[in-house]
Amino acid sequence: MSKRLAGQVAWISGGASGIGESTARLFAMEGANIVIADVTDATGQQVAGEISSNGGKAVYSSCDVSDSDSVARSIEATVQQFDGLNIVVNCAGIVHVGLLHEYSEADWDRLMGVNLKGIYFTLKHTFPHLSRNERSYIINVGSISSLVGQRATPAYTTSKGAVLSLTQSIALDYAAAGLRCNCVCPGITDTPMLRKHLNSTPDPDATLQQRVRRVPTNQAMQSDDVARTILYLACEDSAGVTGTSIVVDGGYLAAAEWDTADD
Repeated sequence: MSKRLAGQVAWISGGASGIGESTARLFAMEGANIVIADVTDATGQQVAGEISSNGGKAVYSSCDVSDSDSVARSIEATVQQFDGLNIVVNCAGIVHVGLLHEYSEADWDRLMGVNLKGIYFTLKHTFPHLSRNERSYIINVGSISSLVGQRATPAYTTSKGAVLSLTQSIALDYAAAGLRCNCVCPGITDTPMLRKHLNSTPDPDATLQQRVRRVPTNQAMQSDDVARTILYLACEDSAGVTGTSIVVDGGYLAAAEWDTADD
């Protein structure tokens, strides 16, 4: 069976868990050499080890995407390890729950540093390598909050709206260099970050059930669902697609009102 990413090198931020982890595992199955860039060293090393044990090629790179020097070191190590770079997936992200007037300046700056500034640093340090390819790919992970608001997460929704706009700018500015840049916007997806958000409520399971009732498919997305869309945008299956977003939300944004009936 032909592997769509055979010989490609993929750098995935936030690759130690959630959507990033699923993407790393899927890309490895499709033949890519994987660099998992994350700040959770033990988990990242475990995921890389499991991919390698299953016949893939993966290494872990400790990287704080909000720090330019950290990103630069990770990218240089990637290129030295695999002699190139073809695909960048910006999946690292954090959430902060609270009303805007309750935020500290440090809360705001930390979230923006990871969710938004990290993409700037990544483009800055990867483009010299991506530009050597005839074709290269950047996929930014946004959110349905790139398109609509969300209660009690003002910095998060602001950052994700900006991720979509930044995706469009990158696509326009670097198209002539053979770089395609797109954004994936997941809906309610069962990830560690969602669980952290839910755990700030009195009854996390009830909160999740309440949210899922607003999804026409009546279920939360899984990380693998989003990873398959990222794969589509990371190869020539999506030739001609750039500067756009793909929403993976089970129909959440398709209707102004929805409440799935209880069984």
